[in-house]
Amino acid sequence: MRIACRFADQSFTITLEDNPTARDLFSLLPVDLTIEDYSTNEKIAYLPRKLSGEGAQPFGDEAAGDFCYYAPWGNIVFFYETYRYSRGLIRLGRLDGGIAPLLLRGEFPLRIDPAA
Repeated sequence: MRIACRFADQSFTITLEDNPTARDLFSLLPVDLTIEDYSTNEKIAYLPRKLSGEGAQPFGDEAAGDFCYYAPWGNIVFFYETYRYSRGLIRLGRLDGGIAPLLLRGEFPLRIDPAA
């Protein structure tokens, strides 16, 4: 499964993991959200409802370009710098083609669709 994300003049795709949380996100599409900067290494967007956390487990090999769900807050996370796993974080996938689109700072309308 792949999704297409667009905000401002940025567009990119993400290849999703094969897990219940990623499939639950895919079932919400298409969806319009707001993407905003959070901390110094990520952008976040709040979903209209919480996703399934079934089968969630700790993971390693964290890297810029990871796309995750933070279950305690019900938001999706786009990491553009290094980070460390924390409890409640579920990896949904990874950006295809690099993190450059995430470097635009600010708050913008975000559209997520199934990728063609």
